[in-house]
Amino acid sequence: MSSTNPTTRTRILDATCELLESTPGTGARMSDIAKRAGVSRQALYLHFPNRTELFIAATRHQDIAHGLHAALDAGICSGRGTDRLAALVATWGAYIPHIFGMAKTLMVLKETDEEAARAWNERMGDFREACSTVVTVLARDGQLTAAMTQEESTDWLWTQLSITNWELLTQSCGWDQARYVMMMQQAAHRVLTA
Repeated sequence: MSSTNPTTRTRILDATCELLESTPGTGARMSDIAKRAGVSRQALYLHFPNRTELFIAATRHQDIAHGLHAALDAGICSGRGTDRLAALVATWGAYIPHIFGMAKTLMVLKETDEEAARAWNERMGDFREACSTVVTVLARDGQLTAAMTQEESTDWLWTQLSITNWELLTQSCGWDQARYVMMMQQAAHRVLTA
């Protein structure tokens, strides 16, 4: 990638996030993003040669803007396994409302759009890795239940904390955010710890 103006890159990322957040579940063409950012399509393509790279960069941009990695590191990189589990659930649960618009867009688009699917799969792979880290510490501390393997425990945690489940519980069923986090922490503790 060429060394282009970081201000333009930031404007493009902000515009992408705003556009996807404002219309959850609908696509965004590169021309729409360029217009919203106030740049030409050529300028957009200088920074991001395709939508996959743009979507991945936009999700990472959101992570930085909302402090996801710092919050995860603070919660899951020290302490006992059960404390790390509670911190992961709380941090991820608090983060989902900030990214729901973009996440919903990628979830819808991934069914028919290979670029969106790659962006989505990379993001969910990153989160699965965080779940695996916590499960590994639970196992190391002798706190992981014997009912499931580490792999199965990671699978369970990753799927229970999915954005789809958050959407169903908070948007469809009307749970407030605090209840969602509390119930997910309790469920994860009951299912995963010995």
